[in-house]
Amino acid sequence: MTLPPDLPVLLRVLRDPHHAAALAPAGWDVLLRQAETANLSAALHAWLDQHGQLAHALPQAREQLAWAAVLARRHRQATYWEIRLIGKALAGLGLPLLLLKGGAYAAAGLPPAPGRLFSDIDILVPEDKLALVEGALMRHGWLGTHHDAYDQRYYREWMHELPPMTHFLRQTTIDVHHSILPRTAAQRPDARLLRAAARPLAGPDAPPGAAVLAPLDMVLHSATHLFADGEFDKGLRDLWDLHCLLQHFGAHEPGFWDALPARARQLQLQRFMFYGLRYGARLLGTPVPPATMAALATAAPPAPCLALMDALFTRALLPHHASCRGAGAKLADFLLYVRGNWLRMPPLRLARHLFHKAFLTPKTSQQAAA
Repeated sequence: MTLPPDLPVLLRVLRDPHHAAALAPAGWDVLLRQAETANLSAALHAWLDQHGQLAHALPQAREQLAWAAVLARRHRQATYWEIRLIGKALAGLGLPLLLLKGGAYAAAGLPPAPGRLFSDIDILVPEDKLALVEGALMRHGWLGTHHDAYDQRYYREWMHELPPMTHFLRQTTIDVHHSILPRTAAQRPDARLLRAAARPLAGPDAPPGAAVLAPLDMVLHSATHLFADGEFDKGLRDLWDLHCLLQHFGAHEPGFWDALPARARQLQLQRFMFYGLRYGARLLGTPVPPATMAALATAAPPAPCLALMDALFTRALLPHHASCRGAGAKLADFLLYVRGNWLRMPPLRLARHLFHKAFLTPKTSQQAAA
């Protein structure tokens, strides 16, 4: 496989794991540092192991990756346990435990799961059941956060989720979503469609009552979570998730690639999916059928804007390690942060929000501390 010559070593190995065999000791050092910065150390171990390349690693690198894999296995065990406890807390509500993102990948045993680390478990519930779900979780030890009155309003009136809830003993965090984009965003995917198409998990290891999004919706949510955000320090990890999901479902779900553009249009997520396919192909070599790419290219921004997005995303999605942070990287981070906030709220409300967070929230925090 011929690789672009200017790719960081981590991306070269993720595109072709056999490239690792040719690395000198200095190359292994940079590879491990880039992977750690991108939160992909354990995923790199799983990737090299899957392709029989761990034997070619330096002994020191192999040991470091092995320890990352041990941490990931413990994390996955803790995730299974936590999902079961969440399911127990919500058992009396008559709702499926609809998992999102990392928790869903782990529970369903999907390709992004090996080595995938995440800080919280995300679930999707009907908006009219939020109070019931929140109350049930509180009775089982999860406590709300962000107690400032403005923050409460921000989450409960404008966002797509409750304030994060943390268990008072285990210090684990759960994010309760009622949609996948904020109420104030221009795009408003109908969460009822997501819930209606969700698939229950089966098998002896599946948490009781657990479900995950349908393959098309899981891919669309993965792309939306990445490209509607404003922070990309773990962007490559999320792009790797999307790459793995696309390859898996493209190979195992009949008609997946043909149905993807139509489902994206139905959920108003075409542009996010277009970006996911475009930058997955450019950075990770994600194989995308030309017909699917052409169908979603109708959602691309005008050519000047797309050129700007190319310049920004091809910088921000690289590992945030010194070896990858070339000219314009910090500017790209800043501009994409502004874009992410712009996508969340209309201009006037966004201006008020940023003013409050910059000037009023710090003052309120100081008064509370006094």
